[in-house]
Amino acid sequence: MRADWTIVSITLYSFLFLIPIVMLFVVPHNRRPTSAIAWLLLIALLPLIGLPIFLLFGNTKLSRQRRAQQRLMDELVGARVREDQQNPDLAPFVCPPIPSSYEPFARLNAALGGLPVFAGNQVELLSDYLHTLQRLVRDIDQARRYVHVEYFALSRDAETEPVFAALERAVQRHVKVRVLMDHYGSLVYPNFQAMRKRLAAAGIEHRVMLPIDFFDRDFSRIDLRNHRKFVVIDGALGYTGSLNMIRRDYFRRDDLYYDELVARVTGPVARQLEAVFVTDWGAEAGVFPTLDEFRDLTLEWQRSGDVLAQVLPSGPGHDDDNNLKLFVSLVHAARRKLVLVTPYFVPDESLMLALTTAAQRGVDVTLVNSEAADQFLAHHAQQSYYEELLRAGVKIYLYRRPALLHAKSISMDDDIAVIGSSNLDLRSFWLDLEVTLVCPDQRVVADLRQIEANYLQRSKRVDLQEWLKRPWMTKLFHNFARLTSALQ
Repeated sequence: MRADWTIVSITLYSFLFLIPIVMLFVVPHNRRPTSAIAWLLLIALLPLIGLPIFLLFGNTKLSRQRRAQQRLMDELVGARVREDQQNPDLAPFVCPPIPSSYEPFARLNAALGGLPVFAGNQVELLSDYLHTLQRLVRDIDQARRYVHVEYFALSRDAETEPVFAALERAVQRHVKVRVLMDHYGSLVYPNFQAMRKRLAAAGIEHRVMLPIDFFDRDFSRIDLRNHRKFVVIDGALGYTGSLNMIRRDYFRRDDLYYDELVARVTGPVARQLEAVFVTDWGAEAGVFPTLDEFRDLTLEWQRSGDVLAQVLPSGPGHDDDNNLKLFVSLVHAARRKLVLVTPYFVPDESLMLALTTAAQRGVDVTLVNSEAADQFLAHHAQQSYYEELLRAGVKIYLYRRPALLHAKSISMDDDIAVIGSSNLDLRSFWLDLEVTLVCPDQRVVADLRQIEANYLQRSKRVDLQEWLKRPWMTKLFHNFARLTSALQ
């Protein structure tokens, strides 16, 4: 009997010894060094726990089939863009003159997301929650052909009911309404199933994005989510930004509520949002349009203003880290002023280096975070970066409770404004599907600056000397949270 236990013990110890060695050949493949080291340490120290966790959460990309679908749609959209570029009537929209300061970013975004700069747009920034919903309701009531809705969190509640009622009125006018919602992002809120039944009863086509189904061969890791938030109406008008279609307090039991930022766009760039929607709808419904069908989804080209704009989709369906590359490039290019607004700041090495370098070379860099927290580990992880940022000269402001500043924006010098769904954290860079609107327009930047000024008035600045006086246990926990964020 003792000999049997000896054999079992030797076998078990050999297995535990071999696991980290084998994973040395698996974990570092196409993975950042810090993330690979964090995973290898977890597997080496706790192999029976670390290995299953890695198998469940170690892959940061969607399935091969979903990535192939993304490439297929990229090719389709690219073909449509090239066709439009050859049309002399459309050349002013799809081949506009681009400011020299924006040309590198225009090329980068087009290479990453397949969507070029479009001219003829109007962009309005909305920061009031109720006013934004009211504007959306009025625009839905004017829809003639279709309304496409896509949100990470979708909830039919007392505050969002007017939007759902507008969608139902649109169906009654024979307007096609399609709705996408992230499965987990919406499932966790009340009345999810009842909402879906009411959508179906009203004749509204809807799909859940990235459904949680462990038996689906196309299923990826459970925390890969579609975090996009936008609406497209008739291919000529769109809304995009940080706002989810849910009541302002997200059904919280404390006094916390969320302040948002949304861009209302009219003009040709709405077609780029439509291209993102069609891609996501096709992935969930399993039906992708042909080039002719894609053309039929939009109305005629119409100029609504003179703002240049470009949409950049990103996420684990793409081969590159699209939003991260754009953000790092913007920081490196800043010459005078850079303001970053985000509820969650957990950067990778490239963004952190870019920010500290920008501040040290004389750029006025401001980071606006929230004093309130709704993501426990992310909130503590982001605070572990404050000391290094402050020492480099970055100004950090904390938006005062009880509001949580959920807006996501970047303004660079007086030239470029960025509004979207992406946070400045590892989750948004690697795990979430996001969508970003980029406007190389000084008027949009000026409008964004006014909103930023309001944020700063409602915030308190972090002082380096005061920050250094934090209790050592607090510092220790911040560093622990930072380590866990590397397990991506």
